Amino acid sequence: MKTISNKSKIVFLSTFPPTQCGIATYTQDTIKGITDVYGKSIQCEICELVDKPKEHKTQAFTLNTKNREEYVKVAEEINEDEAVKLVHIQHEFGLFSGNYGDHLLDFLNAIKKPVTYTFHSVIPNPNDELRTFVKLLLTYSNSVFVMTNKSKEILITDYEIDEKIITCVPHGTHIVVYETPETAKERLNIQDRLVLSTFGLLGEGKNIETGLQALPKIVEKAPNALYLIIGKTHPNLIKDGKDPYRDTLEGIVKELKLENNVRFVNQYLDTDELLEYLKATDIYMFTSKDPNQAVSGTFSYAMGCACPIVASKIPHTKEVLTEDSGILCDIGNPDQFAAAAIKLIEDENLRHEMGINSFTKMRASSWENVAITQVNTYKQLIENPSEIKFSYPDIQLKHIKRLTTDLGIIQFSKISIPDLDSGYTLDDNARALIAFCMHYRQTQDKEDLGYILIYLDFILRCQQPKGDFINYVDQENREHVEQNAEVNLEDSNARAIWALGTVVSISDILPEAIYKKAAKCLLHSLKWAENIQSPRSIGFATKGLYLYHSTIPNLYVAAIISKLNAKLLANYEDTATEDWQWFENYLTYGNGILPESMLYAYLITDKPVYKKVALDSLDFLISKTFVNGNFKAISNQSWHHKGSEPHEYGEQPIDVTYTIQTLNAFYQAFKTPEYKKKMKAAFNWFLGKNHLNQIMYNPVSGGGYDGLEKYNVNLNQGAESTVCYLTARLLMEKLAMSQSKVIPLMKSRSGIAINS
Repeated sequence: MKTISNKSKIVFLSTFPPTQCGIATYTQDTIKGITDVYGKSIQCEICELVDKPKEHKTQAFTLNTKNREEYVKVAEEINEDEAVKLVHIQHEFGLFSGNYGDHLLDFLNAIKKPVTYTFHSVIPNPNDELRTFVKLLLTYSNSVFVMTNKSKEILITDYEIDEKIITCVPHGTHIVVYETPETAKERLNIQDRLVLSTFGLLGEGKNIETGLQALPKIVEKAPNALYLIIGKTHPNLIKDGKDPYRDTLEGIVKELKLENNVRFVNQYLDTDELLEYLKATDIYMFTSKDPNQAVSGTFSYAMGCACPIVASKIPHTKEVLTEDSGILCDIGNPDQFAAAAIKLIEDENLRHEMGINSFTKMRASSWENVAITQVNTYKQLIENPSEIKFSYPDIQLKHIKRLTTDLGIIQFSKISIPDLDSGYTLDDNARALIAFCMHYRQTQDKEDLGYILIYLDFILRCQQPKGDFINYVDQENREHVEQNAEVNLEDSNARAIWALGTVVSISDILPEAIYKKAAKCLLHSLKWAENIQSPRSIGFATKGLYLYHSTIPNLYVAAIISKLNAKLLANYEDTATEDWQWFENYLTYGNGILPESMLYAYLITDKPVYKKVALDSLDFLISKTFVNGNFKAISNQSWHHKGSEPHEYGEQPIDVTYTIQTLNAFYQAFKTPEYKKKMKAAFNWFLGKNHLNQIMYNPVSGGGYDGLEKYNVNLNQGAESTVCYLTARLLMEKLAMSQSKVIPLMKSRSGIAINS
């Protein structure tokens, strides 16, 4: 049967829920990651591996691995679907029938689609037969995924596999909102306990008895210890309703008199419930006894939830678990497990630091980032890879609301926990006010009004009698002379004007009291504003004044715009050369606001020189920030000076967002398709199109990560980065909406549409 689809289909050969096994869960999470990141252009389907006939087909394809005839039959069914671009086989030797599962070769001989594998087991020191079979599997594909560098090394050295076809992608982890165990324990009503835990389908390989045998010494040190053993017994181990392994564990609990310190959670938990238990865990006990276990999803999930780890030495833990995130123990040695746990119990700071380090280390392996790595490999295997595009995540306001108190938005965040000691700034509250005005314009969500009022009132609170503003207020609402005595507060003051103008620009949908309060504050600032000198400050103020003037025409405001941009134009004429068409001898942060300011000056005055400088300077900026079509922010390590090579790394969300805002303004003014294309390319930086191939936001909360460094992402989610991500996401949402329906745009006096 042929089907027509506008998406590229990827078929996964795998077990799948409700089958209860690690590979089924892994495949489900893999598919969710790919769908979340690329669902706009990729459709994932399952070829479900079962070991007996199914009465009702629940997936696109079903393969009964015990019936050899079905291997060819199912391959031919997949071949008939023209939308299928790739088959991804989740490979474990026991999943397929035959010697080493060699009935899979029947499928491979019949399939005509490109094939890749994930090897869940990579057995070291293979015999000749196993080595030959694995090499034979890979003659059907030039791609295989493994989850550890050790597995990659074994394939290269023990199986003589070409390194070029191996992609190492870590076992995925779920992104959670970081919190301390104490917070999570309250929701589970175990706040008075020191929690140790382990989870997964129970079986002898888990070696839970080692943890139980270590527990008496742990209880001596911490009588309130509670060891949570989470998970059902593996269904293959239950015969005639009997569960001998669980009976053995319960017998050990009774023998050691640990009934008050052990709790069996005999359930197959959904992901959200499981993550709640892991976030409440003080120490995670990983007791596996398989010395050749290539990878453990349970271990990865625990690290991803900020658990300090005490773990058996298996290849995965030895590769990933460094001294700053956990303690390794010999397999099956309860004394070592007890000593390691006691060390962590006695040092709360060490537990906290290890938890943070585990959490930070595993963010690179989120399912979203795993999806990006996998799809980048898919693109090398399929036809028309350019058809695969990012999907936009849901708009989330959880983190920005968490950062906001009755006074305003808090400046910094320690990962996702607001840092009250960092206080509040005019800069951040102005940015937040702009973002919530944008959100309210798009959604008309009445809840936004409370936040708009909080941020607006903070700006009013910062305004001084002469119309200018202070920038910093501490958590007690006190001004600090030293914090507000910087030589140049023009940027923050000018951003306040931009925010006030934004409020006025949506006066048609705001309560009168709100926009009149903003208008009064802006008008009071004009005497200060007309004397601004700093180029970026001129740009920020010009944008706010333009938005005000476009809504409430005011000759004085127009005159200030003209006066300020005459200064900016003079800067350009003094500095620009044929190969450096810019306003200064360097590119720093927020560069897009300068050409954008020239654009507004042109829209106010109709002077061709402003239009020319606006377009020329934007073209120059694009040439410095887009490399092979992808956005790369100016490094904040040393900026980019005229006549020198730019530094790499040290990229911040604010520069990405300002670029998107500027491109949006120019697109609305001139409808040049290239500007819209560049907007999308810049936003893709947030979605993982950057040198680390990692997302730059928390999809659960909407928090924006603070920076992209050479080797890692700064996971702190402060006000600036969170608001910048939200602002960029709202602009892309508006762009998408405008493509599907006509949205009324604000008109300038020259008749050209501009958005805030």
